[in-house]
Amino acid sequence: MCRTCEHRGFEMNTPLEFPWRDIARTQDLAERARRELAEDIVSAAVLRGEFTLASGAMSDYFFEKYLFQTRPTILRRLATALAERIPASTDRLAGAALGAVAITTAASLETGLPFVIVRNPKSPDGQDTRFAGEIHPNEKVSVIEDVVSSGASAVATAYAVKRAGAEVAGVLAVIDRNEGGADRLGEAGFHYEFLFGVDDL
Repeated sequence: MCRTCEHRGFEMNTPLEFPWRDIARTQDLAERARRELAEDIVSAAVLRGEFTLASGAMSDYFFEKYLFQTRPTILRRLATALAERIPASTDRLAGAALGAVAITTAASLETGLPFVIVRNPKSPDGQDTRFAGEIHPNEKVSVIEDVVSSGASAVATAYAVKRAGAEVAGVLAVIDRNEGGADRLGEAGFHYEFLFGVDDL
């Protein structure tokens, strides 16, 4: 027979709902989505062979960033994942031309934050300006990177942001190849995070 506990407003045989079950379920779904995104990146963009990286190092595999950055189904999920890791204090995003432009644009659309493109100092169109777009002194800027190897390019981009008078809130990459980039960025004084390491892919 069902007894009712009037002062608590529920029946004694009413099943209890434990919120941590929902939390665990959400975490499982998030981890599954992360694994699926990693698998899709590998399927789309990992090339095998002999490659010379931008750092000069040799590698038997290569992440062809444009192969995953030009696929809307991957880019959309990357934008969501990046948005979750961008510091709340960020005023603006920055991405280096040409490699990080697509993912920085996607992250900008996802977050609503404006962004600036950091150009090569010797731009092929002959312009001297280091930036395409706006950047202002004292802004907190998060630098978005595609693939980090030695970290030289990421450090150069972050320093360019600093020289413009802005503050680097952090550097966030899609993929870290575990080839010294994290140490280099740390030694330069920049907070660094990435979505996927090579062990995740």
